[in-house]
Amino acid sequence: MFGRRNKQADETQAEAAVTEHAADTADAAVAAPDGPYDSSEMPGADGEEDGRLDLGSVRLPLVEGAQIQVEMEENGGLRSVHLLTGVGRLTVAAFAAPRTDGMWREVVGELADSLKTDGADVRFEDGLWGREVVGVGEEATLRFIGIDGPRWMVRCVAAGPDEAQAELAELARNVLQNTVVVRGPEPLPVRSPLPVTLPPLLAEQLQEAHRQATAEGQVPTDDQPVD
Repeated sequence: MFGRRNKQADETQAEAAVTEHAADTADAAVAAPDGPYDSSEMPGADGEEDGRLDLGSVRLPLVEGAQIQVEMEENGGLRSVHLLTGVGRLTVAAFAAPRTDGMWREVVGELADSLKTDGADVRFEDGLWGREVVGVGEEATLRFIGIDGPRWMVRCVAAGPDEAQAELAELARNVLQNTVVVRGPEPLPVRSPLPVTLPPLLAEQLQEAHRQATAEGQVPTDDQPVD
């Protein structure tokens, strides 16, 4: 036979569970980061005017001492923009996403499988926004951090030596926390990369570097550093 349950004990346990849940919820609310932001939340975020690097679909906070590296397509188009820091390279990109959250959860598994296929040792870590994917390879360690937003998903890839991962991860999270995403009203297929553009001054510097390399008989490389 089953013994009688102590009603007072049950009520005490229930109250304790509710209190614990409330405490956990409060802690999560305090720890939750404010950013990244949608451009509708930051009407005054206009790139250089508010201290951010305006790359069209993403506006990134300026990292002290970082160098900007531009990666070009074979047809001369802009593929991506990297931030070269003292502890590694950061690449922030935004993608079109459905109105419902959850795209990053789908991408996490695909990234892990791709890294394993490339021979990397893969692990998952809990970050500010949930699960992060870390792949340790022979040449570098890659950390992927993703966040779902309103009709967009933003992702940061942090690449650097394994011994600098703690510092690089903190820097990547700080950059994302202060990033503004400009989705735009255009309908786009899910997972389409949002277009990246350079500020006029950087675009002019890149064109000048390309002209100089061509004039000197050099073959312009895909990765072009600009100041």
